[in-house]
Amino acid sequence: MKFHTRLFFLFFIICSLILVGCARNQEPVTQTGFYFDTVIQITLYDTQDSSILDGCFALAESYENLFSATLEKSDIWRINHSNGRTVEVSEDTASLLRTALDYAGLTDGKVDPTIMPVSSLWDFGSDATPHVPGASDIEEALRHVDYHSIILDGNTVTLTDPKAQIDLGFIAKGYIADRMKEYLSEQSVQSACINLGGNVMTLGSKPDGSAYKIGIQKPFAEEGTSDAVIEIRDTSVVTSGIYERYFYENDVLYHHILDTSTGYPVENDIASVTILCPSSVDADALSTSCYCLGLKDGMALLDSMENTEYMFLMKDGSRHFSDGFPLT
Repeated sequence: MKFHTRLFFLFFIICSLILVGCARNQEPVTQTGFYFDTVIQITLYDTQDSSILDGCFALAESYENLFSATLEKSDIWRINHSNGRTVEVSEDTASLLRTALDYAGLTDGKVDPTIMPVSSLWDFGSDATPHVPGASDIEEALRHVDYHSIILDGNTVTLTDPKAQIDLGFIAKGYIADRMKEYLSEQSVQSACINLGGNVMTLGSKPDGSAYKIGIQKPFAEEGTSDAVIEIRDTSVVTSGIYERYFYENDVLYHHILDTSTGYPVENDIASVTILCPSSVDADALSTSCYCLGLKDGMALLDSMENTEYMFLMKDGSRHFSDGFPLT
């Protein structure tokens, strides 16, 4: 599953957000799996019923089969190969597309779910060696990046540009984390950590009532090195950063967060953006959106939102964070 705006390392302990000191009951139950091009891990602290974890991973498989741009016959694959014909999709896919379009409008296209014609040129996350695409190829691909070409009517989707293609990598895992939390709550789970390759969602608090401690990766440092540690309860935390997926060519760093107006990586002074809010789909979308908006406009957007905390880590090592950001 190729989610272009994220790379999380192939082992749970090496990811953009490292769980440090998650709560432990006497015998927590944990399960890992490989979905969304990354290792995911879910840990339950107040129950030993492993069948509940099986349900979580069934959800992971189901959503991958809906949202993947590369799995044949997924909803997104069918849209991308429809040649402009109308495609009926699931309610989940329609809901996620609607949210993606909302964020595209909110950012005036700084994030755009039709970025795939450009992102596929860069080979981030593929088995190929990444390289800078040709300027003419980028120029041609940019002609087909425009979220206005997505017509969403109930559960049907039409691409008015048959060469447009959708990639929901900037938002999909957040949506899935929210659905998993709902499922766990329905199973009466009150203490758990969901980590979808760095998109972290916590349920409740530790069994002893204390907060979960989450480490935020220091950009370009050895994997597992925290720049900051935060304490959270019953909320989501997501980071987007340029250290997650990048390469050098002719001594120039090229990262995976692409500018929808140029087709090249976004150029600013930000190394990473971390968002905390109750909704993981919002945290996911906002982390990428605010990176693309830049420090001034990103902070202005976030300051206008309720129940949302943030931290910008800059390339020079400085930090900008909201008053309520829960640093320890």
